[in-house]
Amino acid sequence: MRAEGRQTARRILCVFPRYTSSFGTFEYAYPLTDGVQAFMPPQGLLLIAAYMPADWEVRFIDENIRAATAEDFLWAEAVFVSGMHIQRTQMNDICHRAHAYDLAVAIGGPSVSSCPEYYPAFDYLHCGELGDATDRLIDILAANTARPERQVVLKTADRLDMTKFPIPAYELAEIPRYFLGSIQYSSGCPYQCEFCDIPGLYGRNPRLKSPEQITAELDKLLECGIMGSVYFVDDNFIGNRKAALDLLPHLVEWQKKTGYVLRLSCEATLNIAKRPEILALMRDSLFGTIFCGIETPDPVALKAMKKDHNMVLPIMESIEVLNSFGMEVVSGIILGLDTDRPETGQALLDFVDASKIPLLTINLLQALPQTPLWDRLKKADRLNEEEGRDSNVDFLLPYDDVVRSWRACMGSAYQPQKLLDRYEYQITHTYPNRIMPRTKEQMSWKNIRMGLIMLRNIFWKVGVLGDYKAAFWKFALRRLMRGEIEYLISSIMVAQHLIMFSRDASQGTTSASYYSMKMPDAVPAE
Repeated sequence: MRAEGRQTARRILCVFPRYTSSFGTFEYAYPLTDGVQAFMPPQGLLLIAAYMPADWEVRFIDENIRAATAEDFLWAEAVFVSGMHIQRTQMNDICHRAHAYDLAVAIGGPSVSSCPEYYPAFDYLHCGELGDATDRLIDILAANTARPERQVVLKTADRLDMTKFPIPAYELAEIPRYFLGSIQYSSGCPYQCEFCDIPGLYGRNPRLKSPEQITAELDKLLECGIMGSVYFVDDNFIGNRKAALDLLPHLVEWQKKTGYVLRLSCEATLNIAKRPEILALMRDSLFGTIFCGIETPDPVALKAMKKDHNMVLPIMESIEVLNSFGMEVVSGIILGLDTDRPETGQALLDFVDASKIPLLTINLLQALPQTPLWDRLKKADRLNEEEGRDSNVDFLLPYDDVVRSWRACMGSAYQPQKLLDRYEYQITHTYPNRIMPRTKEQMSWKNIRMGLIMLRNIFWKVGVLGDYKAAFWKFALRRLMRGEIEYLISSIMVAQHLIMFSRDASQGTTSASYYSMKMPDAVPAE
């Protein structure tokens, strides 16, 4: 559904900020693709764009693809911005640029919803999800687009039922320019992990879209040109297990209908390994990757952070179960926990070797507002917002030792030969457990052309110009001899980013956390 029409039509400019480089942005993979420039279409802003009254004009710009120009700001009557904590600098920058044209600027999304005090320069703060606050903002702008005399804070009290959400305005985005497609099925998570802000922001009782909405969104993504993979950005795909079981047969049928042209991936808690009936349907739906917040292989630490559900089965057994259904595991890992010891870094590297997980997002612990961790550390006077730090936590181990351990882990875990050996394991032990449909839609000239372009780029930029050629060609020739072209492309795409990003990390030139407030190029509040 859309917001109801207002007497005055408006022109709204939605601007999504650049990402700060991290594990999850994959920017080092883009030169190997056919024109990819950004990670995933932003669900929040595209949803808001679709919700605007039908007679309002909306223009969407992702500054990971191109910057908003003077012409864009001159066209607009108001500007909408959204993003995460790590994009705080870039959001402030967009606000400054819009104010130069005397435009009112509204900010929404997870960062401002958690920490409205971070954004004193913005004219309107939209805190919370789509709902009554959104309608009030539309009413205000319909009446008057002039900047208010003082900041206006709008908090959602009555959230719009997700079954009434419109399809995000994918048509406004340059979908073929994204590394992955994105889709949201649910919001919220029933668990209360100490470091996580999801229950505080979105609740513990997951809210859901209908299966019909999801297949309609997938249709729209295909129509708009998505190729390759679509990522379910849900906080926990099995937050409501019954709902996941209701959805998956619809995804199976959709894949059959469309010729299995898209691979799917998602985030889920590791206890999904106890639900073979869900995993079987996911395999049949062509899910190939699951991100699981393993966080640490240490049971004492898991209990301390209230993540006991990771131990429903032994962690290694859970990983093996997921692999047996063809699912490659991606793992979140945290260093800097209160339970860490001087030998924790080496224990983590031992876990990497044993688990054969190629991609582990190794982060320093960061305390986020609206989490039990934040409350506990604040009470203990262990929050440290000193400029230039990689974490706002005063660790129990010496800070420099923890950062040094993180850099050493990054430098070791992503040595090219070690990483490609882990992919070799996935190709020989995990991927054969996937269903392997071969359809005319998959073999379209568009797909073949894209694959040939990526192969050319990989061979030239990694195999000729790269500095880990010996490890690459050993891996690549084995794939070529076995006809595993798809595995060669998908593995090297990710491996190239991990190898290059980990070098930045081990040299201290990038942040040690997705959520770090370390902002060397920060834009000040007005």
